[in-house]
Amino acid sequence: MMMFALPALVLIPFIGGLAAWLVGLRGASRAAWVSSLITLVLMVVLLAQITISSFAAGAGAGGWFAHFSMAWVPMLGINVRFDLDGLSLVMLWLNAVIALPCVLLSARNVADRAGLFHCLLLATVAGINGVFMATDLFLFFFFWELMLLPLFGLILIWGDAGRQRAVLKFFLFTQGSGLLMLLAILGLVIVNQQRTGVITFDYFALSQTALIAPIAPVLMLGFFIAFAVKLPMVPFHAWLPDTYAASPAAVSILLAGVLAKTGGYGLIRFVVMLFPQASAHIAPLAMTLGVVGILYCAWLAVAQDDIKRLIAYSSISHLGFILLGVFSGTRIGMEGAIAQMVAHGLSTGALFVIAGLLEERLGTRDMSKMGGLWPAMPQLSALAMFFAAASLGLPGLGNFVGEFLVLMGTWQVSHVMTFFAAAGLVLSSIYSLTMMLRVFYGPKKTESLAPLGAPSVPHIAVLGVAALLLLALGVYPQPVLNLSVPASPHVVSIAQEQAQ
Repeated sequence: MMMFALPALVLIPFIGGLAAWLVGLRGASRAAWVSSLITLVLMVVLLAQITISSFAAGAGAGGWFAHFSMAWVPMLGINVRFDLDGLSLVMLWLNAVIALPCVLLSARNVADRAGLFHCLLLATVAGINGVFMATDLFLFFFFWELMLLPLFGLILIWGDAGRQRAVLKFFLFTQGSGLLMLLAILGLVIVNQQRTGVITFDYFALSQTALIAPIAPVLMLGFFIAFAVKLPMVPFHAWLPDTYAASPAAVSILLAGVLAKTGGYGLIRFVVMLFPQASAHIAPLAMTLGVVGILYCAWLAVAQDDIKRLIAYSSISHLGFILLGVFSGTRIGMEGAIAQMVAHGLSTGALFVIAGLLEERLGTRDMSKMGGLWPAMPQLSALAMFFAAASLGLPGLGNFVGEFLVLMGTWQVSHVMTFFAAAGLVLSSIYSLTMMLRVFYGPKKTESLAPLGAPSVPHIAVLGVAALLLLALGVYPQPVLNLSVPASPHVVSIAQEQAQ
């Protein structure tokens, strides 16, 4: 039964979303309850059927330990194939942990067509789960597109002012880069068919062709650009600030917390692991762009008045460390990149929760109209200080672990890049502390403190859990580092060997 846990991780949120839509026709609260239940069931499946079996199979060794395969279009060599390694498992957990607060908080904020909202939200979660497990390249592309389509609807229907422009940018960037990836996939399949006489989209079968194909650098670029757009990497970042600012709170959390990590995951799984030699040639350029993104977007974050846009630009800046770690060519750099993906998802997602709550209570995202909120909202202010400290890389919290390991790995490759990347941490301190000073300290700019009130129990619970996870990752990161080692495409999964 273990093998069916993998497709269940896709089917549960997808079918649950349809159920939430139908139940939502009778009341918004019912849709939220169904959606919350489905997210909890998803976490139970991960805990009971995946995590236990993964440790039993020795996941820390960096191998594949769960497998599912079923014919889909045999004539074209397309299968429904899922494989699980430590990297996939960590990303699946991150998706589940981020999805639950998205569902809980949207129960308070979404009343209009709530059933449809939860349906689209869970469909996005299902698509992201598929991206993290699919090892048939056609199936991977299918989920890559599936996770985007519901997001267009979520932003267009429930987004803020300027959502049409934001969705158009989002669509052009993601679909244009996705087309490049599709062409690269087809090119790799055709080259493999010419070499072996077999048409297949299987990740493991294509890995040998990817090593020796003369056009491997060209094919690799198709994957690289698609994932660089999603990460996003400068200069492909223009879609992100507008999209984050125009999205409803739950969608902003999902975008920042986990969707951007699909880009980092793709760079590891389908660029560095599939095209190791070609990716090594482009590594200096990728690392340079990572450093440029760290500095450039940190500087833009300092200049923002809109708190959501500040968090958006700071998010791009911190994602530059993922690019550095992935292409450093060192194990410690790769470990840091993965730790940074987890920590960034938790801290940035929490900051968007806080920004959404402030907008709900104050009716504005403009920090120039805020100030002196600490006496009015001491609990939220303290939590905001915690996550601001996490974002600037305070030792003892998860972000510090990821950024420190990335810098250690980058130091082995380039002292100059390490110096400039570390300078970005100084800028992160400036914009993080400036946000705290402008929003929670200084003169009071609200007419009355009484209407603000304390954060709701769901808000406190969500932020408290995120804080505990960041603290645990910062104090004792080794279990995550051991588990998240990406498996090689040249190593057949244990489950598959047993099936054969």
